[in-house]
Amino acid sequence: MNSRKKAVFNWSGGKDSALALYKILQQDEYEIEALLTTINANSRRSSMHGIPVSLLQEQADSIGFPLYIVEIAEQSGMNGYEEAMRAAISHFQKQSVTHFIFGDIFLKDIKEYREKQLAPYGITVVEPLWGYSSREAMSEFLSSGLKTIVITTMADSLNHSFIGRTIDKQFIEDLPHHVDICGENGEYHTFCYAGSIFRRPVSFQIGEPLFKSFPVKKDDGTEQIYSYWTTHLESTPYKYKAE
Repeated sequence: MNSRKKAVFNWSGGKDSALALYKILQQDEYEIEALLTTINANSRRSSMHGIPVSLLQEQADSIGFPLYIVEIAEQSGMNGYEEAMRAAISHFQKQSVTHFIFGDIFLKDIKEYREKQLAPYGITVVEPLWGYSSREAMSEFLSSGLKTIVITTMADSLNHSFIGRTIDKQFIEDLPHHVDICGENGEYHTFCYAGSIFRRPVSFQIGEPLFKSFPVKKDDGTEQIYSYWTTHLESTPYKYKAE
């Protein structure tokens, strides 16, 4: 009799998500039904990391789990996100899923939000990296054999030279002192393409660094401009080779 708990893994495609999945697979406590990813319905890219659906699918195929896409309308805000997630939760409840797994490290507000949203459905939140310090999480990541590159940075934290960089010891040494080494304050986002959880490397290509800015309306009605460096990430028949 299978005693493992049925779970959905919330997949971002980046390093923390990959490390959390790596640890979950070592435990053999959960039966992963799918990797769940939210995407922008217009751009067809992941909400946070900007990874195209084609590469998200290639990641899932290489890891060996189905990919479940949740589309979020670009202008729908949190209401649209929560409505789309309710539909996803309903879908997985019918498959007797009881746990949702995330790759958060220490952002308490996010963890509490997840628990508040999922508890009414009888879904337990699992956080395999929770309570780690950034240095502990990075140490485990570097030891895991997972391979990842930087695809987005906050412009006021890291300049364009960090786009396309491999996450390794040299990268950590080159980070400014004010930047969290795991990018937990949003300083950078990554794309994981090879290593211990992958049966084969995911082939991709990256473009030149691009500078983008967008306004965010604050509670007092004023706007704050956020700027970041990013790159155009696409599938390719050729294997990426880090310099």
